[in-house]
Amino acid sequence: MITGGIDSSKIEAMLAQLKATAASAQGLDNSVQTATAPKTGFADALKSSLDHVNQAQQQAQQLGQSFATGDDKVSLSDTMIAMQKANISLQETVQVRDKLVAAYTSIMNMQV
Repeated sequence: MITGGIDSSKIEAMLAQLKATAASAQGLDNSVQTATAPKTGFADALKSSLDHVNQAQQQAQQLGQSFATGDDKVSLSDTMIAMQKANISLQETVQVRDKLVAAYTSIMNMQV
């Protein structure tokens, strides 16, 4: 049925698709969730994050060295942007570490 230039069957199909997506995001559709996304643990996520920060630091250092030696392919703006990204990544990592230490301390101080 077409109402006002919009086919209502397409709207209903879109709503059904949105509901299915919302259900799988909430974990209600376990068969889809386990088939598409492998389970990753906290340690894996932490290691991946630290590897990303390390990679950003190394890339910034390489760009800085290339710029300092006079490489024409490396611009000052690219070097500064890479250094700022690496700095922000490191600051974020330190803040997450501080939050984890604070959470651990508060859990250890809980009375059972």
